[in-house]
Amino acid sequence: MTEFESAEDDLTVVLVHGAFADASSWSAVVAQLLAAGLDVRAVANPLRGLAADARYVADLAADMPGRVLLVGHSYGGAVITNAAGQLANVAGLVFVTAFAPDAGESLTAIVERFPDTLMGPALRQTELRDGHGDKVVELSIDRAQFPAVFAADVPATIAAVMAASQRPIALAGFVEASGEPAWQVLPSWYLVAADDQAIHVDAQRSMAQRAGSHIAETAGSHAVMVSQPTAVADVILTAARTLRRKES
Repeated sequence: MTEFESAEDDLTVVLVHGAFADASSWSAVVAQLLAAGLDVRAVANPLRGLAADARYVADLAADMPGRVLLVGHSYGGAVITNAAGQLANVAGLVFVTAFAPDAGESLTAIVERFPDTLMGPALRQTELRDGHGDKVVELSIDRAQFPAVFAADVPATIAAVMAASQRPIALAGFVEASGEPAWQVLPSWYLVAADDQAIHVDAQRSMAQRAGSHIAETAGSHAVMVSQPTAVADVILTAARTLRRKES
């Protein structure tokens, strides 16, 4: 029997990716969590706007049996911060080099308080029509700059694939004000990626401290779940073990 395969382990880990990525970015982390016996779901974050994305993740998690540990990378951290407050079955939060906004705060406002990173100059805007025919502004990362911004410690061939397959995010995701943060009432863990060129390391540390998170830190790019899946899995496993002890 693996570590979490017992009758009392009713915890489901829900992995929420951020902007410019997709659920496959969690693949190596998922493999390690499954090997430990945890039930895992890597969901497809719509990236259409903070409130809408939080509702989507909350609706998915509400149908899962037992308790849920929400894990968010990058923009996904803002999504779980808002989704968890809509749920009765969330036991904790894990932020992976992620945004953890306070009430009324936008991600743009957070970024502007800290030193610049490579992300800002690399962003490209595209106007598209939504399902109602209305214009929507989407953001993506310039493909030539993607490796340096997002995945500097990922092998070049893999970073090129990530750049080509990146999922753009609606501008609304960055400018919408966040709701009441679930980290005020739930235990949380935060993995800081010290070499991140998308979210400044000072911003990460500040948000983690404000949220009262248990903080771990590793050298790594913004794509730390791809380049260092064991570091990411270790934080999630630590959270799961802690929540299991509290339940028993």
